Amino acid sequence: MFFVISKIFWFFAQPANLAVLLILTSLAATVLAWRRLAFWTGSGAALVLALSVWSSLGANLLGLLEDRFPRPDALPERIDGIVVLGGGLEGGINKVRGGYELNSSGDRFVETAILARRYPNAKILVSGGSGELQLDGEADADTAPRLLTALGVAPERLILENRSRNTDENARFSQRLVEPQPGDTWLLVTSAFHMPRSVGLFRKAGFPAIPWPVDYRTSGEEGAGFFVDNAMDSLQNTTLGIREWIGLFVYWITGRIDQLLPGPG
Repeated sequence: MFFVISKIFWFFAQPANLAVLLILTSLAATVLAWRRLAFWTGSGAALVLALSVWSSLGANLLGLLEDRFPRPDALPERIDGIVVLGGGLEGGINKVRGGYELNSSGDRFVETAILARRYPNAKILVSGGSGELQLDGEADADTAPRLLTALGVAPERLILENRSRNTDENARFSQRLVEPQPGDTWLLVTSAFHMPRSVGLFRKAGFPAIPWPVDYRTSGEEGAGFFVDNAMDSLQNTTLGIREWIGLFVYWITGRIDQLLPGPG
């Protein structure tokens, strides 16, 4: 139920959809001569679009998250395993085409292949089912073996978890699958903006791992202002930033993570 409610809520809350809904409400209010409602909903739509498309709001929302867990300067000599979270593959396309098309978060799998070469004895756990409510797609954990083996990772090193639909399930299902022992050292690979929530959930699940952030979306030097990026990137950054901060808040108030903004240590 939590998964379904979160998907429905996010459909209405994401900036592009919210702006469209406000515009439609404003048009309907204009037809019905509800001038005050028409003005405020129209103004709200304009504000949402201006902040999402033309300002650095999204970059700053993401930057705070991306800077939370710096990549370690050095790693232990022995790494027992690497967990990579799904979300970097185009499930709908791959189910039909049979390939391994990457999306904007595909760095997760590229970096995992690099780490697998660096640590040839480490197991590779791919955690990711289909996170869509309606769209039918192939789970990332089902696609990943084709990509990773093509990049030189031996298939016997792979551990596949293809049932999880969100990050909470990533953490819990992964912990049950590998049952990490005291003294084991695992790396956690996911997008930098997604790392605070991921670390909080993996800690809660009893699966401590060293954060290895990838897929940075900001330089950290955007500052505050307008027209600092192209419109589509700004909209995407705002959408990702709002979703991630809402996710942190909801997971915190529901007890899925112990801190609103998990940090190092």
